[in-house]
This record gives sequence, C-alpha cells and structure tokens, in this order.
Amino acid sequence: MNKDRIAGAAKQAKGTIKEAAGKVLGDEKLVAEGKSDKVVGKIQNAIGGLKDTLKDTLKT
Repeated sequence: MNKDRIAGAAKQAKGTIKEAAGKVLGDEKLVAEGKSDKVVGKIQNAIGGLKDTLKDTLKT
C-alpha cells in the first residue's frame, strides 16, 4: 500500500463526512464538495493500486 492509496482513502472519508454534513445542514454546495472529494479519492486510490500492481509485477 502506497501513499496514493492512503491519501485517496482519506479523501473518500472526508468526502463522505462533507456530504453527510451538507445533507444535515441543507447545504447543497457542501454536498457537492463531498461528492467531488469522494470521486477524487477513488481516482487517487485507483492510481495507487495501479502503482502497487506495476511495482509487484516488475519485482518478479
């Protein structure tokens, strides 16, 4: 697991919290920011997974 996967998971968690807070507060902008953070986190996590796979493949 590399730093991209960790950072991606953190962004996804932050996005989930923002989205939930936005829904509770009725703040559509906060909901949108939360959804955006979740997407960015998923992409970063996927990039980290790809890097891990390439690293493992190159070791063999």
